[in-house]
Amino acid sequence: MEEELKSFVKVWGSAIISVSYCYYIPSKIKRGVHRLLSVLPVCVLFLVLPLFFVFTIFSSTTAFCLSILANFKLILFAFDKGPLLPLPTNLFRFICFTCLPIKLQKKPNSQNHLPKWVFFSKAAIFGVLLNVHNYKSLLPPILLLGLYPLHLYLVLDVLLTIVNALLTIILGCDLEPHFNEPYLATSLQDFWGHRWNLMVSAIYRPGVYSPVRSVCQHQMRSDWARFMGCMTTFFVSGLIHELVYFYINREKPTLEVTWFFVLHGVCTAMEIAVKRKMQWSLSPMLSRLITVGFLVVTGYLLFFGQIERSNMLERRANEASLFIDFVKRKVFNYTVS
Repeated sequence: MEEELKSFVKVWGSAIISVSYCYYIPSKIKRGVHRLLSVLPVCVLFLVLPLFFVFTIFSSTTAFCLSILANFKLILFAFDKGPLLPLPTNLFRFICFTCLPIKLQKKPNSQNHLPKWVFFSKAAIFGVLLNVHNYKSLLPPILLLGLYPLHLYLVLDVLLTIVNALLTIILGCDLEPHFNEPYLATSLQDFWGHRWNLMVSAIYRPGVYSPVRSVCQHQMRSDWARFMGCMTTFFVSGLIHELVYFYINREKPTLEVTWFFVLHGVCTAMEIAVKRKMQWSLSPMLSRLITVGFLVVTGYLLFFGQIERSNMLERRANEASLFIDFVKRKVFNYTVS
């Protein structure tokens, strides 16, 4: 654990220095190719940094924050686009908005704030799930079908909500929520575009979808241009998830996750096309059942297989226990001395 924490300090210290460079030098360069070239060395460094960790909790977090989000933000920043524009007022804010999974909420909406009991209910369910995983060998397969997606959603929602709350206080500004109750999605388009991991969606839209659609519009009809933008976005998302799995497991990609996102890209594009051509609708309850059911089944078949085979959840639980024991030991030694 001590070696991992030393690596953590070195990795994130390097990240802070690199982002400080981006704030003081590339920001003064004219937008476009020249600014892009000035930030590319930082982007390459961010792709390497997760490899310095052994613990999955550190490698996956660093990969998500730096290798994916920060790199996309810096590339968009090179062209005066994305969440880093307008340029934050000081270096500390620039570092936070670059390295952390947060985005300034430009139009605060009180309707986005759910009652506190909703968050505490999710945290309680998450706590129960942590214990349930110890007995997963005794659980029927039909229950495991929904266990993995529920665990993934709750761990992301609970932890990112806490991060958002703390940074809202520290930065003194409203931040965009990461999730919008995805279990209420009435379609795949609603789920991926308006409810799930909104921080990533806000980056993919200007970083992948819009450029691809713009290029394709010169070569084909607008419907096909939208389709190509949609498919490319899902394909890129699949490759990025494969990269995260590689950082965690250090094994050759199986492309299962890529196929998961390609499948959802095709289905989402077809859904959008049908909506444009035909005027039909299902009841909200039935739409939610079909959408969530499709997500759960395809996720179990294609997305969560690698997580299950690598014992990722068990490894994280063990890492958390090691960290808690390390903190207890340090506190005890400090108290005794």
